Amino acid sequence: MNPLSHIDPDDPYPESDGQPMADNTEQYEWIVKIKENLEILFADRPDVFVAGDLLWYPVPDRRITGPVAPDVMVAFGRPKGRRGCYKQWEEAGIGPQVTFEILSPSNSIKEMADKRGFYDLYGVEEYYVYDPDRNRLEIWLRQSGRLETLSHVNAWTSPRLGVRFALQPETLEIFYPSGQPFMSSIELAKRADQALSRAEKERARAEQERARAEQADARAKQERDRAELEAARAERLAAQLRALGIEPEQDQCRGTDNSKL
Repeated sequence: MNPLSHIDPDDPYPESDGQPMADNTEQYEWIVKIKENLEILFADRPDVFVAGDLLWYPVPDRRITGPVAPDVMVAFGRPKGRRGCYKQWEEAGIGPQVTFEILSPSNSIKEMADKRGFYDLYGVEEYYVYDPDRNRLEIWLRQSGRLETLSHVNAWTSPRLGVRFALQPETLEIFYPSGQPFMSSIELAKRADQALSRAEKERARAEQERARAEQADARAKQERDRAELEAARAERLAAQLRALGIEPEQDQCRGTDNSKL
């Protein structure tokens, strides 16, 4: 029995259906990978809300329909922020435009048909279903007011997300608009460490260059100081010679005064 089929008047919109987010590690990793990379993609867009396994209530009346929790959903035109569930009537009437489902062996044909019917009824524009076990991708696109399946899915670019899907022999790859592939959390962490390491090396090189420049400036200052001391010493000597009635000679090569001997 669906735990949400019963409506509790004290809690008509529960934030959990009591079901696990995923049935196995692979399904979980795919959900997290897609959700986190979409979060990164739209990090600078305050009007794009991305969530994973969040219950979506499309209408206030639970007698009309129950909620569905897409594995990943994206709502354009809605601010980021914490939500216990997604109540569409509190979101300016805007429902998610893009949803993802990652299949597991426990998903039944009826369950997936019901989800697709829900997404079709409540205006989802793009619906992606990936089966990691069979490496199969289904893409449903809203056309003429209905979700219609696409026959050719490889090298498909999402109109809403701008990401590209490529089915390889062993797995699905998803690419940012820049061409960079979606990465797992571990891969993202490694890349961040590498970027940090490169930045640290650049900082170290910049520090070395600054130290060399400071040393060169110090040497130049020492040379200037020595030259000034030599000029001052020569001037004092010339003044002493003049005081003795000896006119110093001008050194045509060095530009300094020498005494007549």
